[in-house]
Amino acid sequence: MLDDVAENEDGSQLFTDEAYLDCRLDHVTQVMGYHPTYLNIFLRTQDYILRRDGPLSYEYRHYIAIMAAGRHQCSYLINLQKEEFLSQGGNQVWLKGLNNIPKKLRDLYEVNKILAHRPWLLNPQHLQKLNKNGWSLGELCHALVLLVHFHSLASFVFACGVNEELDNLTDSKNKLSDKQKEGKLTKKCLKRPGIVDDGDGLAEGGPDSPPRSLESDSPPSPDEAEVGLETLMERMKKLSQLSQEFSPEEKIKRFNRVESQSAELGAAPPPLASYTTEVEHVIDDVTYTYIDFARRDSDGLNIPTFRIQDYSWDDHGYSLINRYYNDVGNVLDEKFKIAYNLTYYTLAGRTQVDTSRFRRAIWNYVQCLFGIRHDDYDYGEVNQLLERSLKSFIKTTACYPERMTKEEYNNVLKEFHHSEKIQVNLLILESRMQAQLLYALRTFMRFTRA
Repeated sequence: MLDDVAENEDGSQLFTDEAYLDCRLDHVTQVMGYHPTYLNIFLRTQDYILRRDGPLSYEYRHYIAIMAAGRHQCSYLINLQKEEFLSQGGNQVWLKGLNNIPKKLRDLYEVNKILAHRPWLLNPQHLQKLNKNGWSLGELCHALVLLVHFHSLASFVFACGVNEELDNLTDSKNKLSDKQKEGKLTKKCLKRPGIVDDGDGLAEGGPDSPPRSLESDSPPSPDEAEVGLETLMERMKKLSQLSQEFSPEEKIKRFNRVESQSAELGAAPPPLASYTTEVEHVIDDVTYTYIDFARRDSDGLNIPTFRIQDYSWDDHGYSLINRYYNDVGNVLDEKFKIAYNLTYYTLAGRTQVDTSRFRRAIWNYVQCLFGIRHDDYDYGEVNQLLERSLKSFIKTTACYPERMTKEEYNNVLKEFHHSEKIQVNLLILESRMQAQLLYALRTFMRFTRA
């Protein structure tokens, strides 16, 4: 993890490149700038799937991004991609609503909806229908990558409290100078509800109204007790020194325990405000949301746990997607690995701290929420390293990002620096994206073999 970063030579250069490319420095880029190594590969990946050679036309790419962001009512991403869509010569009529887009794009919406909320329900018939209606295999792969990229990016946007572009809030009669705008944008982009800039970094306590509270369906179990920073560090150190091995049966039992406990975590209710115009035009079936994988039988289907040993990114997904979409697997693979392995060996001001166990627990817990089990992992570590409030935060971010409240953000990882919270959000983003992509690519493989 990392102490707060003020300026970084590499990060500054990335900011310059991104500003030149997009004619602005958007809030997501600034927030990710706390971690320049990750920002580098993120920008390269987004540039690759949106702007480089690929099966889909540019207007299709940006509209698919709009549809994906719409599933989580992420007006920030929707507005950015609307601008990109129009700059690529996109038909403005499409922006009036889903009923005004080509049938080929409209047909993709069902896959968009399922991948965003219940990816385990995606089946070969969904892709077969698209293929018969004009989608090539390459176009399908490109579309799947775009969907999961923007679904997971919406999680990051809400978890970090990224606000609307300053440009969108300033009318043409009251334009700020570039220097004024840059200063306000820097403060605004890192401003979390309940956090204010104290002139020397970020400090708790903003003048916002009280948040909606989170409701839990059950009290914490004994193995989910809240822990402080010192306890967390002691447990990480102890686990790194242990060489205890459990039987496959015991590991499955521990996974099932974590999975069932996750279903007991309450989530904030849906936003009370009505949908904004930009959101309501690009979303359909708003009541279709995430359900706990542990309660998946409510769909009337017998869906087994996704075993990573049966289908993994390294052994299966990476090569499959490269085959159909211009080596995109290379940049995705690098992005996954950088997010997973990123460490500065510091934590809340402490140095020489090995956070690998903590990072792995977050990654595997996110994927557990989507029904993915790593057979070689002891899920008992999740309950030792992730306190209940952090689990709740992870679940909201990964599954219901549009419901994030300032209370939930402020109550989690209180002793962490803000850059460290951002790194946690990057882990959630990438783990969620990989989980969705694994379901999508496994389904794609089954479809092509049928």
